[in-house]
Amino acid sequence: MEKKRTIGTGVYLVIDPSMNRSELYDKLDAVLAEGIAALQIWDHFREGDDIPKLINELCLRCHAKDVPVLINNLWPYLIDTPLDGVHFDAASRDYKAVQAAIGRPFLCGITATNDMTPVWWARDHQADYISFCSMFPSSTADSCEIVTPASVNRAKAIYSGPVFLAGGIRPDNVAELNELHYAGIAVISGIMSSDTPGKTIRQYQKNIPYSRQSDYYEDRNHQ
Repeated sequence: MEKKRTIGTGVYLVIDPSMNRSELYDKLDAVLAEGIAALQIWDHFREGDDIPKLINELCLRCHAKDVPVLINNLWPYLIDTPLDGVHFDAASRDYKAVQAAIGRPFLCGITATNDMTPVWWARDHQADYISFCSMFPSSTADSCEIVTPASVNRAKAIYSGPVFLAGGIRPDNVAELNELHYAGIAVISGIMSSDTPGKTIRQYQKNIPYSRQSDYYEDRNHQ
């Protein structure tokens, strides 16, 4: 059985699968060359898409760099594709049935807000990470409320796993989050809408305190 890949630190890239395919692949390749924590496929497919074919192509590119690939909500695709995991927007009501259906180890993350319910779920179900949405106003996270720093700190007292921050985060405002302890940031339009995604991701990485996994976990161990 293939080993379970792990979530890294730094930039967790979310992609919109409705993008033009050649543009999507070109930008993804540029980003992978710089290194990312993980890739998530947003559940925003075009009508008539061959979703398994797209998943296989994305996994092929990412796995060559040992980057895990997760899908947003649509966990049944883990059964017959090489996906590494699923990111839930809300807590799964019957997670044991999901695990049984998938039948292999997989990564699991969940969106967190000011309400600690998803954080408790993540702790109780040994989720691999949580991702707070939204730290700033964002066109791609417009369904998320603005998360307070107090909520992030409260979550860290409940859940010991990696915490990612998402929503409206740009290279010029990421430094505003430096007082928070987090493993990385989840970004979609900030990178994939850039004409130079490789350069843009380097700008993010320069401003993320824990751009290297060893730094993040060493700091956690000394808290």
